[in-house]
Amino acid sequence: MSKRKITPCVYMLASRPQGTLYIGVTGNLLRRVWEHRTYVADGFTKRYNIHQLVWFEEHPIMMSAIKRETNLKDWRRAWKFQLIQAENPHWEDLYPRLLDDSR
Repeated sequence: MSKRKITPCVYMLASRPQGTLYIGVTGNLLRRVWEHRTYVADGFTKRYNIHQLVWFEEHPIMMSAIKRETNLKDWRRAWKFQLIQAENPHWEDLYPRLLDDSR
């Protein structure tokens, strides 16, 4: 996991296509999604079985990622779906690709 460059990211996880969404921000996307998938911590994603990475966006600095996360959390659900579907129309889990890219 350490081979992936540490980059501020905002990301969305889903329980299933057009299911329950979770929006987060991190400096290490690969590690953070792994934490969600393995239910390391109790919380929303564990309670609602949300672990599929369906969208993410890299940022040059953490402040811009945090600002984007805050903005996305205020969006209507339909707008979030449109954002995901524009880049990931089949709601594929992007985590395996991150793993492949890190090797």
